Amino acid sequence: MNKKNVVYLFPGQGAQYTGMAMDLSESAAVKSLFDTASEIFGKDVKDLLNSDADTLKRTDVAQPAITVANLAAAAYLGEQGYSPAACAGFSLGEYAALACAGIIDTADCLRLIKARGEAMQKTADKIRESAGGDAANAPGMAAIVGLTPVQVEELIAKWTGEGLKDLYAANINSVKQLVVSGTAAALNEAENRFKEAGAKRVIRLQVAGPFHSPLMAEAVDAFVPVLESVSFKDPSVTIFSNVTGKKISSGAEAKKLAVQQITCPVRWVDEQAAVAAAGAEACLEVGPGKVLQGLWKDTESQIPVFAAGTAEDISKIGA
Repeated sequence: MNKKNVVYLFPGQGAQYTGMAMDLSESAAVKSLFDTASEIFGKDVKDLLNSDADTLKRTDVAQPAITVANLAAAAYLGEQGYSPAACAGFSLGEYAALACAGIIDTADCLRLIKARGEAMQKTADKIRESAGGDAANAPGMAAIVGLTPVQVEELIAKWTGEGLKDLYAANINSVKQLVVSGTAAALNEAENRFKEAGAKRVIRLQVAGPFHSPLMAEAVDAFVPVLESVSFKDPSVTIFSNVTGKKISSGAEAKKLAVQQITCPVRWVDEQAAVAAAGAEACLEVGPGKVLQGLWKDTESQIPVFAAGTAEDISKIGA
C-alpha cells in the first residue's frame, strides 16, 4: 500500500472508550501532543483518556478526549510513514481533520474543542433542566435503523406538521441509517412512532445533547467568540465538509462552516461519496472505535477501509 495515498477518516462522539490512545503514549510525537493537551486543558490528559464510561458521556469531557485520541493516532501514523492525500471527520472528528489539513494548528484545535465541548454541554444541561432536571429528561440522539434517510426525513416533516416539536434529522450516516436529535420528550414519542413505521431498531446514542440541530443554537453564541480568535488557513491537504458534503476550498469557508456545523446535519453520505471519488487507495479510521468502517461498508465502495486507532490496528493495515 502507498502510505501517502490514503484518506484519514476521524471519528466523532460516541466512539470513545476508557483508555483510548493510551497504547500510543510511548511515541515521541504522541508524548509531545499529550504535553500540549495537558497544558491547554489544565489537567493531565492521561487522566482524561482514562475517565470512566459515564464521565466520558459528558460532552465537555468526550470532545477533548476523543480529539486527543484522534490526533494521537494521526501522529503515530506519521511516525510509521503515513501521510494523508485527503481527510474528513465525522461531526467532532472534523476538528482533527481541520488540523490534519493544516487549516488550524494542533494547539488551536485543542483550544477550540475545549470551548466547543463546554458550550455544547452547557446548552444540553439547560435543555434538560428546563424539562425537569433529571437524567430521564436529558436531550440526546438516536439512530434509526431499518428506514432509509428519505423515509425518516419525510416522517419527521409529517409529524412536525402535526405538532410534534423538537425532533430533527441530525446525522445522515448511510443509505440504511439516519440519526435524529431531540428533547427527551420528542425522542420518547418518536421511538414508538418510528417502530410503528417499520424501523427495526431505535438506538439511543452515548451523547449528552441534541447535536447538529437548531436546539444547539445557544452553543453557537457561546462558541463563536472563541472561534473568531483563531486563524484559519487555506487547506494544505484536501478536506471535506460535514455541512456540504463537498471539499472545503479555503480557510474562510472552513471557519464559516465550523459555525454552521453545530446546528446543521452531518451529510456523511454525501461526504463519503466525495471521498470515494477522490480516488485514494484506502481509507483509515484514525481514532477510537470502528463506527466509520461500518458506515463505509454501506457505500459498497471497492476502496478498503482499515482501523487505525491503536498501535495493533496500525500494524495490521493492508495485511
